Amino acid sequence: MSTRWLVTLASWAILGYLLLPILVIMGTSFTSSSFLAFPPQGWSLDWYRQVLNDPSYMAAFTTSSLLALTATVIALLLSIPAALALARYEFFGKGALLAALSSPLVFPHIVLGAALLQFGGYFGLTRSFLALLIGHTIIISPFILRSVLPMFTPEQRTLEDASNDLGGTSWVTFFLVVLPRIRAGIISGSIFAFIASWINVELSIFNTTPALNTIPVKLFNYVQYSVDPTIAAACGATIGVVVIVIVLLDLFIGLDFLDTHK
Repeated sequence: MSTRWLVTLASWAILGYLLLPILVIMGTSFTSSSFLAFPPQGWSLDWYRQVLNDPSYMAAFTTSSLLALTATVIALLLSIPAALALARYEFFGKGALLAALSSPLVFPHIVLGAALLQFGGYFGLTRSFLALLIGHTIIISPFILRSVLPMFTPEQRTLEDASNDLGGTSWVTFFLVVLPRIRAGIISGSIFAFIASWINVELSIFNTTPALNTIPVKLFNYVQYSVDPTIAAACGATIGVVVIVIVLLDLFIGLDFLDTHK
C-alpha cells in the first residue's frame, strides 16, 4: 500500500512539474504590466485583445491551422494504405522500407527543411504553402504509420477473411471491418501528427515569408527583437484552442475509447 502511495505521489509531482510552465505562461498572459512577470502585476485581457486585433497573428493562426489539418488528412491517406501493405504482405526490403518511412521521427527537421528548400527550388515550390504542406506531411506521417501499424493483428486478419467469405468486397471489408478496428490508432496518431505540425519551427522557417507565416515561426522571430506579454497571450490562445479540441474529442468520440481499443 505504501509503495502505491509513493508511486501516486511521484506521478502527481511529475504532472505538476510538467504543468508548471503552462500555468506560468497562462498567468503571465493576463498581466496588466508591459513586461513579462509572474505572478501577474494585475489582471487584464489587453494582451489577448492585442493579439486578436493584430492581422498578422490571425493570419499566422489561420495558416498553422489549415496547414496542420491538411497535412494530417494527407498523411492519413498515405499512411493507412502503407501500414496495411506492411502488415499484410512479405516482400524483399520490407524492414528497410519501414525504417525509411519512420526516419523523419529521428532525422533533424532543420536538415529536412534545408533540403526541401534546395530541392523545391528546381520546381518553383520554395516559400509557398505547397512547400510547407509537403514538408509537414513528410514529418508527421510516421506518427500515424506507427500508431496504425500495430492495429493490424492476426485476429483482425481472420475477421477480414470472414468478411470476404461472406461475400464482402475489398472496399466493404475495409470500411466495415478494418477501419473500425484501427480507429483508435487513427485518432491517436492524428492527434500527435496535428500537434507535431502545429508546433514545428525547424522545417517551417525555411519556407515561410512575412505574408505566409505559421504561429510558431512568428513567435520565434518576434522574441528575437522584443519580449512582452503578447507572446504569452499568443501561447495562451494556442493552449486554449488545444483544450477546446480535447474537450470536443472527449464529448463526441470519448478519449476512453483509445484505452479500450488498444
